[in-house]
Amino acid sequence: MENTIYSLLPPLLAILMVVITRRVLLSLGTGIVAAALLLAEFKIGETLSIIGDAIKGIFIADGELNTYSLYIILFLLLLGIITAFISISGGSRAFGEWAMKRVKTRVGAQLVGAFLGIIIFIDDYFNALAVGQITRPITDRQKVSRAKLAYIIDSTSAPMCVISPISSWGAYIIALIGTILAAHGVKEYSAFSAFMQIVPMNFYALAALIMVFIVALRNVEIGPMKVHEQRAFDEGIVVNQSKPVPGELKDDLPTSTTGTVGDLVWPIAALVVGTIGTMMWTGLSAVEGKATIFKILENTDVTKSLVTGGLLGLAVALILFVRQAVMLKGVNANVFGKGLLEGIKSMLPAIYILLFAWVIVDLIGRLETGKYLSGIVESSNMNVSFLPFLLFLVAGIMAFSTGTSWGSFGILLPIAGDIAAASDISMLLPALAAVLAGAVFGDHCSPISDTTILSSTGAGSNHMDHVMTQLPYALITAAISAVGFLVIGFTGSTIAALAVVVILLAAFAFIFGSKPQEEKTLKENLAE
Repeated sequence: MENTIYSLLPPLLAILMVVITRRVLLSLGTGIVAAALLLAEFKIGETLSIIGDAIKGIFIADGELNTYSLYIILFLLLLGIITAFISISGGSRAFGEWAMKRVKTRVGAQLVGAFLGIIIFIDDYFNALAVGQITRPITDRQKVSRAKLAYIIDSTSAPMCVISPISSWGAYIIALIGTILAAHGVKEYSAFSAFMQIVPMNFYALAALIMVFIVALRNVEIGPMKVHEQRAFDEGIVVNQSKPVPGELKDDLPTSTTGTVGDLVWPIAALVVGTIGTMMWTGLSAVEGKATIFKILENTDVTKSLVTGGLLGLAVALILFVRQAVMLKGVNANVFGKGLLEGIKSMLPAIYILLFAWVIVDLIGRLETGKYLSGIVESSNMNVSFLPFLLFLVAGIMAFSTGTSWGSFGILLPIAGDIAAASDISMLLPALAAVLAGAVFGDHCSPISDTTILSSTGAGSNHMDHVMTQLPYALITAAISAVGFLVIGFTGSTIAALAVVVILLAAFAFIFGSKPQEEKTLKENLAE
């Protein structure tokens, strides 16, 4: 069943079920069982063994603790606890009141999230969770739905990381490009130069970033997002509490009456400084020879850095809690245990989804779903002008099916290089750009993607609400980007392709945009 059309069944089954039932764990579990059955050739005993081995692999790999997954789980728990104590210390309340005086419109609240998503580009996991923690009090106060915030986070984090050379993504991609250039004897440009030339060709990443601002400034509400925004604007209900919401504190915690903005800012600042500082330190420690910023980022230990930053942020949050409880008497000290418990509980829904997603991704990898899809491209005899367009679609399908953009990079980038070198070497960079763009697109649409899960967690949105509300925007952005890849394939002109993408985005904004909701009610918008 490996590397055949049957390898597509488990991811497609899981995704179809999650769209129909909206029950993420049930759907992922079904996909897991289906994948294990195919791998075991429908032998029940072996099926259970394969599932058990995949679960074990989350915690133990090559006879040692799997620190990658364990550190992410630990970081989520730390972030939940930090959030709880920021709330108890009165930081969230004070920050919301402070922001209300400065950010006075729904558009402004959305733009805060968009700009923070662009500025915090060092890593997508960190971006998704940090931007959510900072922006959520502002968007809540301005009656912006959590689904909209999750969209803003998701559509700025990965798109920025994939075009920034100074990021964990950029370092990984530059390293891959270097091996591809060396394999085909390309010496006209370095791996870094190639990456920078690819950036303006990554039409999906650029269009996704522009689309966020179009949606915020032109009040573009499409599909399920209309429902969430109408409820938020008319009733002030930013999230449906009847659904599981990762990162949301379930019980009302007591809040200090003497809390200040600093009770939120300082723990988050410690989290940021601790994470970035550890990334630099771990990367520098692993570099052999002359250290450059790109080599440091290529070798950094992101998950270890997240945990270190989380521990530092928690330490600061606890110090501020003690100050509020002991010195200022703004809150009772005996709430410490409840804060710890509620912080952990708030992150459990996200952790459950992540665990299931990791298992199905592992099994899909064993079924070689990605290799099957890439083999279709490699064996096809197509007009080379269609190569960027086709690679964009295949990378999107692969990332959507497997839930991983990085995995799609690793499989498809070398294949794209081989095809371009064998047919028309001038198509090398557009082909690589198409793979990067398609992988981010597929990742945006996939309910089993870890970055999608963490974006909903950071925003405090129900996961499937985020997936379904983001999907129309991602599809429209992808359609516009696909036209760009057709243009660059047939003309070879990056400028012409970019111009077409920008014109299509402008037309979309003009046709579907309307006045901000501060000027008229959302019901009036929907009636138009």
